[in-house]
Amino acid sequence: MPLPGSTRARRSDGPTETSRWRRWGIQPPAVRWLAAAVGAWVGAVPVAGAPGVATVAVAGVAAVAVAAGRRPAWTRWAAGALLLAVMSAAWSGTNDGASGAAPSGRTSVVGRVLADPVASRGRETVPLRPVIVDGVVFDGPDLAVEWPEGRHRAQAGEWLAVDGTVRGGERRIRGRRVAATVVARTVTVAEPAEPWLRAGNGLRAAVRARLPVDAGPEAALLRGFLIGDTGGLSPFDYEAMRRAGLTHFVAVSGSNVALFLGMWFLVLAPVVGSVRIRAVAGLVALVVFVVATRWEPSVVRAAVMAGLVLVARAFGVSLDAWTVLGATVAALSILSPPLAGSVGFQLSVAATAGVMAGSRAFVGRLPRVVATILGPTVGAQVAVAPLLLVHFGSVPLFAPLANLVAAPLVAAATAVGVVGIVTGGLPLTVGTWLAGWVIDLAHLASGWPQLDAVGVAAVVAAAGLVRYRLGRVALAVGVAVFVLVGRVGPPRPGVVFLDVGQGDAVLVLGTGVNVLVDAGPDPRLLARKLARYGVRRLDLVVASHPHADHVGGLAGLAGRIPIGAVWYASAPHTTDTWLRLTGELTAAGIPIVDPGLGTYRMGDVTLDVLGPVRRYASPNDQSLVLRVRIGEVSVLLPGDVEALAQGELGRIAADVLAVPHQGAGTSDPDWLALQASSLAVISVGPNAYGHPVPWVEEVLSHAGARVLRTDQVGDVVVAPDVIASTIERTPSGSDG
Repeated sequence: MPLPGSTRARRSDGPTETSRWRRWGIQPPAVRWLAAAVGAWVGAVPVAGAPGVATVAVAGVAAVAVAAGRRPAWTRWAAGALLLAVMSAAWSGTNDGASGAAPSGRTSVVGRVLADPVASRGRETVPLRPVIVDGVVFDGPDLAVEWPEGRHRAQAGEWLAVDGTVRGGERRIRGRRVAATVVARTVTVAEPAEPWLRAGNGLRAAVRARLPVDAGPEAALLRGFLIGDTGGLSPFDYEAMRRAGLTHFVAVSGSNVALFLGMWFLVLAPVVGSVRIRAVAGLVALVVFVVATRWEPSVVRAAVMAGLVLVARAFGVSLDAWTVLGATVAALSILSPPLAGSVGFQLSVAATAGVMAGSRAFVGRLPRVVATILGPTVGAQVAVAPLLLVHFGSVPLFAPLANLVAAPLVAAATAVGVVGIVTGGLPLTVGTWLAGWVIDLAHLASGWPQLDAVGVAAVVAAAGLVRYRLGRVALAVGVAVFVLVGRVGPPRPGVVFLDVGQGDAVLVLGTGVNVLVDAGPDPRLLARKLARYGVRRLDLVVASHPHADHVGGLAGLAGRIPIGAVWYASAPHTTDTWLRLTGELTAAGIPIVDPGLGTYRMGDVTLDVLGPVRRYASPNDQSLVLRVRIGEVSVLLPGDVEALAQGELGRIAADVLAVPHQGAGTSDPDWLALQASSLAVISVGPNAYGHPVPWVEEVLSHAGARVLRTDQVGDVVVAPDVIASTIERTPSGSDG
């Protein structure tokens, strides 16, 4: 490799090109590694897990580029890395963990636990890599193992012997694809995890013991700072952090790795003097830390970068940050192509590059102190903005300001929290107190403007206009109009059928009145929807009936935003989900009432309670049936009523129909045809039930109704003289 500044280096990269890269602190050798990183990422992302024509095509292009590439040198590096990544991605696609045939019926399995258990609906599930099935070596897909919550304890890396019954159905557990689920009768630990895994598990367990899941949101956030575990953080707090641009603080990364290694070397300093021994000890510590943080993509990226630096220093080699970043991304994309497609990995890499570039962006243009603080923050936000738009559809406008305030709080909370994990007492109290300030800041900043693609383009254009006098005048006028008129807010008055996946949730927005009818299955998705429509208070929540696809999204809502009351009329029918929610609501002092049949008014919102007309054997038939009247619009929300209750309800005059039970075949066709008016909305998501059944849509269409499905059009907004739909770039909920 030629020395920077040599004749060969100038031929390869050119003096003008070299000076341009050096403006950002990038030396010529680093350019080649960065080119390799881009090439490897481009090769890994499109074809990982999908060998075939695309693989052959990309491999052919890469091979031609390698053969033909002459100058500049970085093109050969990019092409070579692309070719290696394509080959690796093709190989990983043919060795997918869910390929092959799964066992069936009663079976015994011995395998390795791949991740921590996931608790849901009273059950715990772990992904397992089986090696022996029914006493025979097994070379098939990964499986899930499920047992009643609290019956067994399992940690990543352990070997379990399981006896149970296989239930078919491919799904994902903690991002891992499994081909079937073993419902366990007995579970025993066949062999403990390796020592380095046990060390990481022990560190993770120590943090969780000091900061348990039920210790409150402040402790949950501090646990997120330390090991990236946000399991105890309310979805509504997490969504507030996302909208404020602060979630990267709980995606453990470079600063956490640096703090961990710094404290580790501080402990080693009195007893270890050799640079090489310290490097080896640092690498061991990194492995333990990666296990403790459950190898999140951002942690893996940061740990590999730190490991490269440690190895280089042990041999007396100095590596600049850009070379380390490029080599890390190239290596990880080639060795683990699925990692390149991870949103967390992409955001982590972009943010790191933004911080390094931003640290030089304002040097010489602003006072040094301001440039040092502002540059990395702005650089990181600019770098991740395109990814946020692609994956989430919006970018927090004032995220740099929120980060400037939050960064010192997070750093202090993390440092004090580490001490508190060892000593307990006051440091832990101080750490959680500081984390509480970050939560308060997140909720404050979550209400600040969110930019879509058009908004980001406007900000970029505004930044360009600042350079010209006429542009500054135009910009000032635009800002004044923005402040005086504001952006278009949620429809008021109006009704929004929320796209929450396989379930129902309807938001009624009156003048100063917010009513939520059902909540879908996913608390995090509901939190995102409420934040999107600027809802910070619910005057009333209606639970039509106790099934999880209608009320599961309410988990964690009580105590996070004010709730006036909850309507529920399905007793004595209940579910485990509803029993847990009842406990949360009661503890928060929120009344749960049966409204009874009649008409209720809340501001300009009128609620006609039309059912249940009696007690039914089916909880679906005993759904609360509402007609919402707001402005000139009336909407019928019948829950999941089936043919029996529908026949007793008869025809109800309404402009819009929420089709019961996600369009299942449990409705009476005659009632649907009688009830169809101008618009029928089916709230549905990915499911294994075949919802909606085709004849439901046909009956409604033949009766003259326009049929809209949330899985196809996203949120459906109904307001006086307005019917609109918007597709938001968010997960559409879980199967159910």
